[in-house]
Amino acid sequence: MKTVSFPNRTISIKSIEEFISSLRGELIVPDDEKYNDSRQVYNAMIDRYPAAIVYCEDVADVISCVKFAKREGIITAIRAGGHNGGGLGIVDDGLVIDLSKMNGIRVDPNTNTVRAEGGCLLRDLDHATSAFGKAVPAGIFSTTGISGLTLGGGLGHLSRAYGLSIDNLIEADVVLADGSLVKTSEDSLPDLFWAIRGGGGNFGVVTSFLFRLQDVSNIQAGPILWHLEDAEEIMPFYQDFILSAPNEIYCYFAFLTVPPVSLFPEHLHLKKMCGLVWCNVGDGPGSEKALKYFRDFKTPALDYVGPMPFVSLQSMFDALYPKGLQWYWKANFVKNLTEKSIAENIKYAHQMPTSQCTMHLYPVNGACHQKSSDDTAWGYRGANWSQVIVGVDQNPIKKEEITNWAKEYWDAVHPHSEEGGYVNFMMEEGLDRIKASYGKNYEKLSEIKEKYDSDNFFRVNQNIRPKNQTIQTLT
Repeated sequence: MKTVSFPNRTISIKSIEEFISSLRGELIVPDDEKYNDSRQVYNAMIDRYPAAIVYCEDVADVISCVKFAKREGIITAIRAGGHNGGGLGIVDDGLVIDLSKMNGIRVDPNTNTVRAEGGCLLRDLDHATSAFGKAVPAGIFSTTGISGLTLGGGLGHLSRAYGLSIDNLIEADVVLADGSLVKTSEDSLPDLFWAIRGGGGNFGVVTSFLFRLQDVSNIQAGPILWHLEDAEEIMPFYQDFILSAPNEIYCYFAFLTVPPVSLFPEHLHLKKMCGLVWCNVGDGPGSEKALKYFRDFKTPALDYVGPMPFVSLQSMFDALYPKGLQWYWKANFVKNLTEKSIAENIKYAHQMPTSQCTMHLYPVNGACHQKSSDDTAWGYRGANWSQVIVGVDQNPIKKEEITNWAKEYWDAVHPHSEEGGYVNFMMEEGLDRIKASYGKNYEKLSEIKEKYDSDNFFRVNQNIRPKNQTIQTLT
């Protein structure tokens, strides 16, 4: 039988043997040939060495892992897609509960719902639902895991039309810190259901989600780009447009450098540009009118908007950002793009240090505003955008340069933003930043954390501390 040891923990051989024999899924330890590949996450800036990784096959494996780790005081990370910017799906010297093998999906066209296990990626979900002309509002890259994305809130191409992922969540199965499996919904453990809709992985391991499906049988989508020198005109024009556009119209604003690939014209390769990425739902005249509005205002340097399957849009940029790049993330919620804010954004766009660095402003108005800030743990329903600033490059030598650019950029624009940011777009930035990102909802989240995880077992995350715990007691 394979052996496993946890640094700083004295665990009986019997306990370890019982744990290993209880597993159906694969156990990976540092001596295994697969170990180095298994410990890698999406962000190559994260380099951690867990004592053990369990690829759970089913809920029983998850329960075994949680009970063993809780009993033995082992620090534990939950990994689904592994996309988390701060690398919070991996941990040094502890246990990683990996859900990637739990990726079953069942679409029910009669109830217009889909049930998806916690290890599913968006590409799995999109593939299953697209056959019905449907989708779950979630994300912009098909390689993203549904679990972390949803639990943090879940914004994406369909946010203005149909709300956040959490606004389309009907129920979830959750393994709690005591190893019990519960179902949570508006009618069953409603406090827990409130908390997991934006509160991240603080309350348990979600093994399956039940989502309401939305229509994407017809969309117009793709990028329109202008030269970076046009941003001074495009940004305020875009703000005025998106704040009053019909909900079925969606476009996020981006600064980017055109990659030198065949998808883009050669004369634009490595040019710094600004642009909009569209996803307009339906086949009415509103989409053409919206596109014409921008085309007439300023002739684009590139225009790739047209009818396409939703799955094509979701995977359009996957190849440009593969697993294994260096990433440094910073986040803001933004209500208004002031003249000063626009100037600072443009200044740092000109300073993007590598060709993969970027900034996106994702609109979270429209249908996202149909709920109030206390309806779910996501506490910024009054924001109009979720901004992400990311320093990215494949070369570790660039780590300091891309990190400094992202931090300086954030420092310049944050005074013109809301206090908090989207937790899925944050590195490990400390308790004050987490409190700011939940605002008035933090106190209630802390109370619910106390109820369901008073020992703060689930703490490798953007951690919400139990109400009665001021100092982290577990290592």
